[in-house]
Amino acid sequence: MNEPYVIGLDWGGTRIKWGAYQPGKGFLAEGILSSNPQLDMATNVKEVITRLESVRDQIGRPPQAIGVALTGVVDPNQGVVLLPGKVKGMEGYPIVSEIKQRFGVPVIADNDGRAALLAEWKAGAARDCNWAVVLTIGTGVGSGVLLDGKILRDSHLQFGTQLGHLVVNSSADQLCLTGTRGSAETLCSATALSIAVRSALQRGLPSSLSELYAKDPRLVDFQAIMEKGVAVGDAISLDELDRWTRQLGWLLVNAVHAYSPEVIVLAGGAMLGAQYFLPALREHVNHYMFRYPRGNEVAVVVSELCEKSGVLGACLLAMDL
Repeated sequence: MNEPYVIGLDWGGTRIKWGAYQPGKGFLAEGILSSNPQLDMATNVKEVITRLESVRDQIGRPPQAIGVALTGVVDPNQGVVLLPGKVKGMEGYPIVSEIKQRFGVPVIADNDGRAALLAEWKAGAARDCNWAVVLTIGTGVGSGVLLDGKILRDSHLQFGTQLGHLVVNSSADQLCLTGTRGSAETLCSATALSIAVRSALQRGLPSSLSELYAKDPRLVDFQAIMEKGVAVGDAISLDELDRWTRQLGWLLVNAVHAYSPEVIVLAGGAMLGAQYFLPALREHVNHYMFRYPRGNEVAVVVSELCEKSGVLGACLLAMDL
């Protein structure tokens, strides 16, 4: 007898991850697609659906349900309903109904930070916890919050997912899509570090990344900064990483004061460089937080699920349908 499986889809700012998941066996198939900003949303969705249909055909039977993790404000029965400018064409696009129509199975959507939290709570670093915060740090900063063993939702569809929009430094120049300046997303994302380092290189400061920048500034991304800058002691990379870590530290202090978590789980592409910033980040958080009893530290850990937390969370959403 063929056991039922579900499909999860994690649509980020630059990559689209998918997986076919069977309880007890794990992922039957998985992969990553690039989110092509040159294509309209309908074409991108069509390409994703075509890929998922090939997975269905490969497995030989339809999924029981499909879960979709998306950035922004997400209506579970529609898709993204508020996301000005970040992913072209995603706001208002009826992705849930389109996938449902093509596959003929139940489909549900949720915010990607909340999906990551679900995965960490059920199968990752927040197992056995009742109070937890998950931060996904990549193109932007997403979040999910567990309070007293509950993932809360509100009528605005945003509860617990807005840590990236907290203002960390109101004196900063960077403008957020929310209209504020100095939000966590503009200062603490992997993209933010890349922009800061590129700015220094543009001004001609000497660096081990100068030649790479001269070839194509876009090549100086978070991974390159870690591997070809920080790892070799590049002064610019180290200085900007130090500032980035402190900004991220203030965000986590705010998260502790707002939600009182037992653990803060960090996920997303920025965790590729965790070995270089995690010790300083933990020290900052536990030094500056105000918490009783004194000395009761908050665990700040890297996701055990690596970059699979979003897609696994989408699968777990589908399993509840």
